[in-house]
Amino acid sequence: MTREPFEAGLRADGFQEIVERSLEPDYALGLHTHAWEVRALVEAGDLTLIVDGVPTTYRAGEVFALAPDIAHEEFAGAQGAALYVGRRHRMWPPG
Repeated sequence: MTREPFEAGLRADGFQEIVERSLEPDYALGLHTHAWEVRALVEAGDLTLIVDGVPTTYRAGEVFALAPDIAHEEFAGAQGAALYVGRRHRMWPPG
């Protein structure tokens, strides 16, 4: 998947916010949640998400999604990760 069709899909599905994220090599973020739905395209590097104790690694060209309030951990690999992230908030603008 590439950015253009991914972004078109986000907009068609009502994602209100689209951001770029760049994660440093060996980035780690412990258990947390988001109040918004996430759909993200890994554009470079790799990212591992751990949900319910199960790790899944996403690499360049792959897409992942998380529903709101899902507890998860995030880890970037040795090369870091570049992400193109859509966020669909329950209410917009977020507040």
